[in-house]
Formats: sequence, C-alpha cells, structure tokens
Amino acid sequence: MNRASPESILLRAGNRGLAVFLDYDGTLTPIVERPELAVLAEPAREAVRSLAQRCPVAVVSGRDLADVRKRVGVTGIFYAGSHGFDIAGPKGKHAHPGAAAAAPELSAAGEELARETAGIPGVQLERKRFSLAIHYRRARDADVPTVEAAVDRARLRHPALRKTLGKKVFELQPDVEWDKGRAVLWLLERLELADDQVLPVYIGDDETDEDAFRALAKRGLGIAVQEAPRETAAAFTLRDPDEVREFLAELARGLT
Repeated sequence: MNRASPESILLRAGNRGLAVFLDYDGTLTPIVERPELAVLAEPAREAVRSLAQRCPVAVVSGRDLADVRKRVGVTGIFYAGSHGFDIAGPKGKHAHPGAAAAAPELSAAGEELARETAGIPGVQLERKRFSLAIHYRRARDADVPTVEAAVDRARLRHPALRKTLGKKVFELQPDVEWDKGRAVLWLLERLELADDQVLPVYIGDDETDEDAFRALAKRGLGIAVQEAPRETAAAFTLRDPDEVREFLAELARGLT
C-alpha cells in the first residue's frame, strides 16, 4: 500500500482541482475511550481551515451534525453527520427522508438496549438524530458477545433498522440505501463538482469509510488511516491523525 503524500495527490490531480472529504474520529482526532472526549487540536483545525480556503472541503462523520460542526468549528465547509444522513453547508441542508421515518424505531431500540445493557460495565449508548451507537471500548472482552446479541435482538424487533460495525462500536441505522459513499457523491453533485475537472479525495479510518472509498474508486482517491496494514478499498494510507494533520497542512501549501 502506498503512503499518501501531497506530491503524489497533486501529481494524480494534474490540471484538475481537488475536493477533500474527511472523517472525524480516528482521522482528524485520535480514537479515545469516550466519544465526548474527542477534541480537535487547534493545529488540525487550522490545517482544515487553510485547506478549505483553497479547495472544497467536507467533514463526513458518524457523529450528529450539530456535534461535529461544533467540534470542527470551521465555517464555509460542508458537514455530513450521522454517516451522511444529515448534511448542511453553504448551499443548504439535506436530511435523508427515509432516515426521519425510522426515528421512532431508533428511540424504541435505544430504550430496549439501555435496559438490556444496564448491568454490563463499560457499555455506553449514544443516541444520535439518525442512528444509535453502542460503544463497548471500555467493556470486558468477555461481555462483547452479550452486547452484540442484544443489538441483534433489537434489530430483529425493528426491521426498519440495520446494524453496522465500527471500531469498538455497534450501530443501528435506518435501513435505507444510503451511506458515506452515497453522501459524498451527493455532495459532489451539490457542489457542482461531479465532472472530470475535479479529483475527489476521501480520508477515513473505519469500516463505514470503506463505502466512500468504493464510491470514489473509479473517479477519486481514498486514503485509509491505519497504524497496521489491513484490507481496504483505499489506494493510499496515512498512519494516524498526526500524519493526517501534516498531510492536510502540506497539501494546502501545495495548492497555494
């Protein structure tokens, strides 16, 4: 797997412009024990801001839209929350209509899972507008199968939902044809960048980011953030959020 460098990306772009899409947790910030502790460092924020002055930038996160907008705090860019179900930016807002219909199912599943996992230490439920995250990073390994079984039962009781996997998290989302990849393609259309004059670049670290890598495989570039080699649809890698920050800052300077 090739290590990403600003030079290699600019070489691929040639005379085309760039559009950069960024995950948040594990990409702009390190993975932490509790999701509320993932604070964006000021140098990383400045790198995003500097890049956004030179090309279109969007942050595509599993977090709620309001949460990720507040944490990044850069104006003039697009934000896609809840894995792309909830999007806002300079050209307006978009919420997937099928996601809103699943809200009662998400609420009911959240109440059930709160009861079923109440006695399991280290499990944290995070209710978002269009999804429900069940974090088990602080749980014992022996308890993880019990947690997953509870999630699977909730999914079966609520067929409007689907289960997705992430780093030490199970997630229930509306079972509609939408993911980070489709959200990125929608953003390219919205930004009037869906042509061969722009090279889209997506940087992410988790399973849900693979949807974006696959969506851009024929017309853009994926960069997987990974400390150890693993199978990915991305063409390039970066090691960790520190390397992502350096990459973004150097890319901004290169575009200058």
